[in-house]
Amino acid sequence: MQPGAQPAEQTAKQPGEVGRVPIFPFAALLGQDELKQALLLAAVDPGIGGVLVSGPRGTAKSTAARALAELLPDGRFVTLPLNASEERLIGTLDIETVLRDGTVRFSPGLLASAHRGVLYVDEVNLLPDALVDALLDAAASGVNTVERDGVSHSHAASFVLIGTMNPEEGELRPQLTDRFGLTVALQNCFDAQIRQQIVKARLAFDTDPRAFRERHAQQQEDLVRRIGAARDALPQLAFDDAVHERVSALCIAAQVDGMRADLVMLRAARALAALEAADAVTATHVDRVAHAVLLHRQRAGGVQHERQPEDRDAARAEGRDNRAAASDGGREQTHTQTHTQAHTPSQSQASPESDWGYLPPETTGATHVKGVITLPSKKR
Repeated sequence: MQPGAQPAEQTAKQPGEVGRVPIFPFAALLGQDELKQALLLAAVDPGIGGVLVSGPRGTAKSTAARALAELLPDGRFVTLPLNASEERLIGTLDIETVLRDGTVRFSPGLLASAHRGVLYVDEVNLLPDALVDALLDAAASGVNTVERDGVSHSHAASFVLIGTMNPEEGELRPQLTDRFGLTVALQNCFDAQIRQQIVKARLAFDTDPRAFRERHAQQQEDLVRRIGAARDALPQLAFDDAVHERVSALCIAAQVDGMRADLVMLRAARALAALEAADAVTATHVDRVAHAVLLHRQRAGGVQHERQPEDRDAARAEGRDNRAAASDGGREQTHTQTHTQAHTPSQSQASPESDWGYLPPETTGATHVKGVITLPSKKR
């Protein structure tokens, strides 16, 4: 979505449609298992803090976000335009009504509209920091509070925040990136078989959306039931000492700042256990979510946690054997490491926190002016 595009968009109540446009079913998404897992975990526990999806164009970022909304209780899908104001996002208070009648008159914003649904922000790296802060605060707490001139109003705002970005167009500041619960770095697919399956599925959907959706209706219903059951099971799942020890070890090895990574990793592991109807959270669940938790938080010199291999059933369903899946994972990891190194500034480069567009000083020669010598100066 580009600046100046249409305002926030919200799904109609009819399942499978945004306005009059059919939705590609979540169950039919192919080739993005890591993205699908992250989105489902956020759907089970929105308090994880949202999902940041980084990747090139055409990697199903917006398609997956729209598809997830259909699986949630109210099916709401709200988009945030890049040119939206803070009041449009969080809502407004009518102070004149307070002064005149002593009552609070609140006009809800997009956060209220997204309650029990998905709030989607395309090109989140281009948003003003103040808007990103407000988004992340509400996503983590499930509550939006509006304050003005000593008057405040709070309302529930439990939604799945999905932010997408193309790294070629700029990065988020580290302080904001860290506040996203999970991060998925998508890569272009170079597996011919998977590409063909994706294209065939898309063509079939475009040709007859209703028939395509009917073929996946049972899988969609199963996902809705799994998410609902997982949400109900969350309070019954506790963490034993072995789980805490594994989380601490991974976060220390990655040299993360603060304790947010530990908390998010525990919540994500619990959401995965609940989604799989497990009796308890285990260290295996921790290992399977660690990559998405640590990818955007690990510091230079920290141990990079490798993405867990895909399970055999998922690989078989997409027509891949274990060797091909492991090979794809290795190529993605190598690409991710290379991408990280390419975007890590050296000590000789200006910090991104300093002046944008900074140029190193250059020495100019001395100039004689009527017997006065102008000393060499530094220019930028």
